[in-house]
Formats: sequence, structure tokens, C-alpha cells
Amino acid sequence: MIHYQRNIVNHHSVSPPRTLIRNATILSMDEKIGNIERGDILISGSTLSAVGENLDDRGARVIDASNMIAMPGMVDSHRHSWEGQLRRINPNATCLDDYSNATHFSFARYYRPGDIYIGNLLTALGAIDAGITTIIDNSHNSRTAAHSDAAVEALLDAGIRAIHASGPPVSGDWDRGHWPGNWQRLQEKYFSNNAEGLVSLAVMAQLEPALWAEARRLGLPIVTEFFGAGMASELEALHQQGLLGPDNIFNHCTALPDEGWKILREAGVRVNVCPRSDAHYGIENGMFAIEAAQRHGINPGLSVDNETSYSTDMFMEMRVAFYLQRAMGMHHQHCCGSAQALKTLPAAQLLKAATVDGAACAGLQHKVGSLTPGKQADLILINAADLNLYPSGNAFGTVVHAAERSNIHTVMIGGRIVKQDGRVVGVDSKRLRAAVDESREYLFAAAGYKPDLFAENFLPLGQAN
Repeated sequence: MIHYQRNIVNHHSVSPPRTLIRNATILSMDEKIGNIERGDILISGSTLSAVGENLDDRGARVIDASNMIAMPGMVDSHRHSWEGQLRRINPNATCLDDYSNATHFSFARYYRPGDIYIGNLLTALGAIDAGITTIIDNSHNSRTAAHSDAAVEALLDAGIRAIHASGPPVSGDWDRGHWPGNWQRLQEKYFSNNAEGLVSLAVMAQLEPALWAEARRLGLPIVTEFFGAGMASELEALHQQGLLGPDNIFNHCTALPDEGWKILREAGVRVNVCPRSDAHYGIENGMFAIEAAQRHGINPGLSVDNETSYSTDMFMEMRVAFYLQRAMGMHHQHCCGSAQALKTLPAAQLLKAATVDGAACAGLQHKVGSLTPGKQADLILINAADLNLYPSGNAFGTVVHAAERSNIHTVMIGGRIVKQDGRVVGVDSKRLRAAVDESREYLFAAAGYKPDLFAENFLPLGQAN
């Protein structure tokens, strides 16, 4: 798969100029519009035209959304999409070294451009299936220019809204000569004349001022994996030099001291937190940082991070966030007194983190994140009549505490339906599975890995039997 065929997804269907979604329970996530028990959504082309009651449907394709909940598509603020074919290869990982042993230090070294393509494509299609309409693709395995091209082309082919944050690999051999010039090359090849396209460009870089300067010369956001006291100790110097700003996107942000949070707030740095990832891999103290962020006036987005240990599921991120926060609050209350108790996160606030706040983290709050006229028509319809959801006693509770991928009836991105009647449209499943299987077989053979469906641990390949 050095070369790959872009023939797995067919998006040639033409959307009508106007679509009316009628009779839905609407969670607009827009304070001015509010929530509507039984309302309509009018879409003109790719744009939301109106949200209200009894809207005019003349000339529009009508979608009957009776017994459905309409809400904005969810935003995954941080995803390593290239790892798609490594799903759940390492379910019992306990630390970042475990994660790296099953990715950066093993299979990543052998990825061909075609493997990057199918990994990104599988991840993006899985996100759409799960009601995630926007992702920030943290692509830290771009070994050559061809690998970067493959990652971008997969996102374009999938039909997802994405920010492709291109970055160099963590280990192994790679073409060091194409960094950081690869960013300008990508910008000129795919994005110079496509300002209104679904996919845009960013960069991945750690605390590297020279690379940040190049990103800023190109006008690109900067995505950084950020956590712990060690990295936090560098914030003051970076801030004093004017190197932190609203174009920075920091992932994780676990275990930061208050002074660090104050600097992020003053500089306008965008933040996302990872309820499952931080706990699963024991990052710093293992507790995701939403309470600390909100205490300092920052509303972070939520992110899945990767699928090598768990699922592509924003519903689960919200639930894990709720229960971790509740359990920690009860622990602090019991041990330290009520003054130290962490706040419970209401369902509506968690949904805001998965939509509005994620859009802000991506810098796309003017385009997506809420059902606001003038924004792009990125939305999902959840079938509240399904056996596991009916009756719906509370719309926010139904979405956050009960809904799952199978309840998503329709997904729309930029006014185009990409999932309908519970199935992602335009996907040749046979070709997709064949490409995924070929990639996995090659990567496993190249890395000397013998798959074991029942393995308790993923051993470093030098230790595997």
C-alpha cells in the first residue's frame, strides 16, 4: 500500500438546495435560541437558515424527525487518526510507555502512505458513525511528504470536517528534510484555494519556538501535547516572550499548577481534556483537568485521543467525565470537607463541552458547535424512540447518559447527509475491510508481531514470545 486507491467512499450524491427537518426535539446549544420541544430546522445548501416552529417547507426536502432529538454534531478536539487499524490492540495499557510500545515504538515505524490513508479513513468514518462531525487530526507519524498527502486525502474522501495537524514521527527513520517545509507544501497543495472546504491545516509541535514561528508565518494553529509540572515550568518564560496565544491548542493539561492555568487563561490558549485517555494511561495524576480549567475561566473541549485501547465514542467521554468528577468530588468531600468538593457536571454542561466548547478549541466556533442560523449545517438526529431510549424523560439526560452510536439515525456535515437510517452512506464496506486487513497484515509482519486476540498485555516486541 505504498500506492492506494481512493475508491472506498463515494460522495457523488447531490443534496437538494433546501432541507427541512421537522418535528424534532431540538437541543440547539445556542443560548438565544434555546431548546425546543417540537421544532423545525431549515437548511439552505450547507448553511442553517432557521431554527424554530412551523417553518415554511415549500420547495424543501422534508425529513420527519418526530421522536428524534436534533443537536449539533460533536467535536473531537484531539485524535491520532492514523492509528485506526490498531483499534483495541492494547486494551489493558496502564501508562504512556504501554501506548507507545503498541504505536510509536513498533508499528508506526513501518507505516507506508497507504497505511496512513486507511488508518485516517477508518478513523474518520468511525467518527461520523458515532456522531462526531469534526475532528482535530493529530498526525504525528508523517514520515514523508507522501504520508502527509495520504492523511489529508483520507480526510477529504471521508467527508468529515477536520483540522489536519501535521507533525513528525516520534521514533524510527523518517525524512527529516521535509520538516518544517512540509507545512507550506501542504498548504499550497491542498488549502490555498479552498478556504471554505471541510478540511483545514494546522501543525503539531511541542514547546519548540522555532517551529511555532514557522507555523505563525503560515498562519496555522499549533497543537501541542501538554501535561505535568515539567512542561508547566516553561510556561512563564514562553508567556514573557509573547510566544503563547489563541493559536495554541494544548491537549490534556493534566496536573498543572494554578499559576500555569492563569498563564493559559491570560494568553488565550485553547485547551482540550481527555477523560478516558488520562485515566487509562495514568497521565500524571490520571484525572482529566476540566475542573481546574473551569475554575480558571477556561471551558475546554473533550477529546477521544486514540482508539488503540478503547472506542471512538464521545457519549462515553461525557459519561466518564461525569462519573470521574462525581467520584472525585465525593472523595474530597469525605476526606477534606465540603469546601474542597469538586462540582458535579450537569448533562447540559457536558454536552456543551462535546459541541460548543470543542468547536471553540478547534477555532471553528463561528462555523459549527451549535444550531445557529448562519452556521454550517453539521448536526445529528438521535432516534429517541429506540428501545433503549424510549421514553425520553429528559432530552439532555437521554443524550449524555443513555444514547449510543446505534441510536444515531442521521448525520449531516455541511448540509450533506453522511449517515442515514443508521448507516454511513457511500462506503464500500468490502473494499474498506480488505484495505484495513491488508494494512494490518503488512504492519504486523513488518514489526514481527503475532496477533493474539486474547492477550492480556501488549508486550514490547522485543519481549514478545
